[in-house]
Amino acid sequence: MKHWDMEQIKWDRFDPSLIDPKIVPLIKAASVVERNSVDYTVYLNNVFAHDAELMQLFEQWEVEEVQHGEVLGRWAMMADPGWNYQKSFDRFKEFYKIDLDTNSSIRGSHVGEFIARAMVEVGTSSYYSALADYVKEPVLKEICRKIAGDEFRHYKLFYDCMKRYLPQDNLSKWARAKIAIGRIVESQDDELASAFHITNEPEGMPYNHKRCIALYMVKAMPLYQRHHVARVVNMVFKTIGWMPSMKLQEILARIMMHIIKFQQKSYAKQISGLV
Repeated sequence: MKHWDMEQIKWDRFDPSLIDPKIVPLIKAASVVERNSVDYTVYLNNVFAHDAELMQLFEQWEVEEVQHGEVLGRWAMMADPGWNYQKSFDRFKEFYKIDLDTNSSIRGSHVGEFIARAMVEVGTSSYYSALADYVKEPVLKEICRKIAGDEFRHYKLFYDCMKRYLPQDNLSKWARAKIAIGRIVESQDDELASAFHITNEPEGMPYNHKRCIALYMVKAMPLYQRHHVARVVNMVFKTIGWMPSMKLQEILARIMMHIIKFQQKSYAKQISGLV
């Protein structure tokens, strides 16, 4: 059962005068990425075909993720009436594909798969929290708060699944850390760049990963505040199995904020060089 329904959103509070134009491209891209969870459910069901209980949990996760895509798509069409969510998603499905012809995890183990999925939820929960704190438009703020809550629960789902399989796979903390960091780095892979390209650039325009990821990140990175990053640090360390002192976590959050600001400037330079 879903924790909330699309029709519970107070759509009549939509206020176009409070829309930040820089945010609309991000919401369009997010809508198709969220909806694409259907393919990831197929992949997870292939990998965990031996575990019927988990497969049921994955199906519930998919239902909620698809709703995220649909509610974001509906808001984006209100913000930009000339944009078509369903058409963009159909194009995205054709453009970006994951390998579904496999029955083993690309992470090398069941625990590794759950660590990678948990890192995705760390990223999305912090992202929608940052969006909810930033945006002024009341409907989008409500949507982002609801999605952030779902994503925190999804993180716990995959974290609990990881703990369930940990005695069997027996991955060391260093091995877990390598997978977690590797998946975080992959946040700048082709999925987000492809989503940005399909949902925001003219049909027929050639895809350029470097351009699209830069355009996406230069809009997304300024959303993050220190407390968002601090929570990311805490959740990543919890997944790995390391629980450093609060002081060390605060230092690491400060370092991450500096890295984010540096990357933002770097992406801005890339964009200016591509124009």
